Amino acid sequence: MQRNIITTADGSKTIHIQEWDEHYHSIHGAIQEANHVFINHGLLFFVEQFTQQPIKILEIGFGTGLNALLTLLNAKQLNVTVDYVGVEAYPITNQEIEALNYSEQLLVNKKDDTFNKLHECTWEENHNITPEFTLTKQKKFFNDIEDKNTYNLIYFDAFGAKVQPELWTEDIFKIMYNALKPDGVLVTYSAKGSVRRAMIAVGFLVEKLPGPPGKREMLRARKGT
Repeated sequence: MQRNIITTADGSKTIHIQEWDEHYHSIHGAIQEANHVFINHGLLFFVEQFTQQPIKILEIGFGTGLNALLTLLNAKQLNVTVDYVGVEAYPITNQEIEALNYSEQLLVNKKDDTFNKLHECTWEENHNITPEFTLTKQKKFFNDIEDKNTYNLIYFDAFGAKVQPELWTEDIFKIMYNALKPDGVLVTYSAKGSVRRAMIAVGFLVEKLPGPPGKREMLRARKGT
């Protein structure tokens, strides 16, 4: 499928899939959306609620690496350690990586090539990126995840249900539920009624939260003890 780079409303770039008219991040602001959904209502929420170290995070849709970069930067600021696993079936290209401007927008030191390191990491191996952050990238489909009681936090950042409804079903959310440890948290930008019902059906406790710019609501789900 044809993909091209566009600039979103906050100046950060994202990838647009022309055939689906779908974007990797919100056109209202890629960095704004990622910070709001995954950092503020995911990572920061978990750190405030619990003391587990390291925090094991599973990202559903590693994509551009933006969520991983923001998590790495925040882990250092929060003085927490993160063991991060990013699952992606279709990695982006080197040309697309070079076109993304997240380090510039986040005012990362020009000599710091952390963003590139995230993408240069070999797949299926654990890499120490910083003292606070380790990364394992797994190239596979989401329904092939078999982890049980492994993660504290899931960033569910799959493409929208309008283009890939099969990724927002009870079957997928049962895999997510099983992958989480007790008291684990899942956050997603979606607030569709069908998504919320699928989460509840597999056992999640679900709450609606204010959404990022351009969206009224988002969802956060908890796995009970």
